[in-house]
Amino acid sequence: MKRVYILLFAFVILFASLGADASPEGGIKTGAEQTDQYLSLLKGKRIAIVANQTSRIGKTLLVDSLQALGVNIVKIFGPEHGFRGTASAGAIVADSIDGKTGLREISLYGKKSKPSPQDLSNVDLMIFDIQDVGARFYTYIDLLASVMEACAENGKELLIMDRPNPNGFCIDGPILDMKLKSGMDRFPLPITHGMTIGELALMYNGEGWLQNKVQCKITVIPMAHYSHDMDYVLPVAPSPNLNTQQSVLLYPSLCLLEGTIISQGRGTHFPFTVLGNPDLKGKYSFSFTPVSIKGMSETPLFKNQVCYGIDLRKYDTNELRKNGKINISWLIELYKAYPHKEKFFDFRQSNEIGNFDKLAGVSLLKQQIMAGKSEKEIRESWEPGLSQFKILREKYLLYK
Repeated sequence: MKRVYILLFAFVILFASLGADASPEGGIKTGAEQTDQYLSLLKGKRIAIVANQTSRIGKTLLVDSLQALGVNIVKIFGPEHGFRGTASAGAIVADSIDGKTGLREISLYGKKSKPSPQDLSNVDLMIFDIQDVGARFYTYIDLLASVMEACAENGKELLIMDRPNPNGFCIDGPILDMKLKSGMDRFPLPITHGMTIGELALMYNGEGWLQNKVQCKITVIPMAHYSHDMDYVLPVAPSPNLNTQQSVLLYPSLCLLEGTIISQGRGTHFPFTVLGNPDLKGKYSFSFTPVSIKGMSETPLFKNQVCYGIDLRKYDTNELRKNGKINISWLIELYKAYPHKEKFFDFRQSNEIGNFDKLAGVSLLKQQIMAGKSEKEIRESWEPGLSQFKILREKYLLYK
């Protein structure tokens, strides 16, 4: 009987391990989780880490994990929303001392956007480990470039812990017109690039895109058991207003509307899953009311006003995966439904969150929507740039 129990136990363990490998999320090992691949690189060095609440090994923050393993961490660099991820979108983050670790946290979303020579003077190696969501206008891939530039300019090595792109199945949208580049969008990428942080870093170096064409000495710790088309559910919200998997998958399509007079649900507990405006009353039956929510949106567009529009909380995001495209039909529909068309693209009335042309990466998209062009006509104008990018992208893929 004892032998039977032992065999049964062994079977259960084997079955569980096979089940884990069969599951996309269970099978993936992030770069950070593979400590055997990089701990030797940290030995005897003074380490700085660019990290936030997504930088984890399992359920433990990377900083805490590495400290427990005896790694000499000397400081933390925090991005937008801060190291602990609690600051509201767009809120200036000040330098501070992290209460749990006692480490100095230097903000890269306040007075400066990249580490200074003084910041790096007592650092031997930088680590970058932040979850991205795969959209050109999401701030962390610009932060990556700034950190790479700082390391190159100051002779520091950069170790990049790679993480999955939840929108890795999608390569779509117009290529950024470099006349419209900004602190948010500064490289000729489509709206969704289908690449990981590590792959983008290789592209930044390889294409000479960094400021003054500097080259950063990087080491990428790649993931195990990952492919770009995996259905990967983020274990930690990447930012306060992307608090569900639904919002993460809809974000590349809906963020364009941040350059319009349409609310994307900031000021609700379900941002980036609803769209609306008070002037659409009578056009739509669904409604929501933005309010001030600390740590998410404290001064949302149309605060305390009833907005009418589209509820996408139950939208089947498998449609996005099946098509491999962003959805621009909601943008076109809302422009047609909005009664004051001269105000639709006036981003100044929406707390200046974003200029539509800069978000789109081209000025043509706005003109096409105003002219009543079809989705097919709009998509045709993204070529040949989009196809050329797909070819360029192949050179830098770590996960074929």
